[in-house]
Amino acid sequence: MIEVFAAFTRSLRDLTRSEVLWHALWPPLLALLVWIVVAVSVWSDALALMARILPQLPWSGWEWLARWAAVFLLLSAFAALTYFTAILLVAVFALPRLVDLIAERDYPDLGRHGENVFWGSLGNTLAAGAIFVAACFLMLPLLLIPGAVLVLPLLSAGWLNQRSFGFDALAGHASRNEIQRLLAANRSRFYFAGVATAATAHVPLINLLAPAFTALVFVHLGLAALRRQRQEGGIEL
Repeated sequence: MIEVFAAFTRSLRDLTRSEVLWHALWPPLLALLVWIVVAVSVWSDALALMARILPQLPWSGWEWLARWAAVFLLLSAFAALTYFTAILLVAVFALPRLVDLIAERDYPDLGRHGENVFWGSLGNTLAAGAIFVAACFLMLPLLLIPGAVLVLPLLSAGWLNQRSFGFDALAGHASRNEIQRLLAANRSRFYFAGVATAATAHVPLINLLAPAFTALVFVHLGLAALRRQRQEGGIEL
């Protein structure tokens, strides 16, 4: 996975640029602010709803455990919604500018053959996000299984990262046929990058930069793969 490691190092370098750092910070901060306001507004009702659901579980007689489990699951739900919102803001609004900055510096030779970039990225991210959010709510009870909280969120966020950013990073430069071939040929590499970048979302403070860092990794990974594909196919860059 040399390509993934190279994309990580280049993305870390890019975060030292002020214009890149700005687009890395505002989406997660805005998403966090929005969901904190929502959480404060609906916390009591949401906690009461969760408490009515949890007593149906086998250990419902343990009132103290049910109470803490309700709080934990509710926080997990808001964390998933915050992460998806940050991903959406980065993918739809920040990523196009990040692609321009990265392509101008590292991939100036690549021609742009994308079409309907904004709507394509929006549709792709919303579809991936809907599946991600639904999966997160369905697997909430599984998070109470010891060890599951360390694995399931990582795998689901990794899927969201590769599904969303794998397409969005290429949308401006690659045609639809090129995107399909690239995603099929690099499926395992992209998923590995998705899981690896998802892990950064679990590190305090660093997690604020996780969505944009993920975007940068996939921009480098995708555009480098596009360059190789065109060179191997004898296509003018």
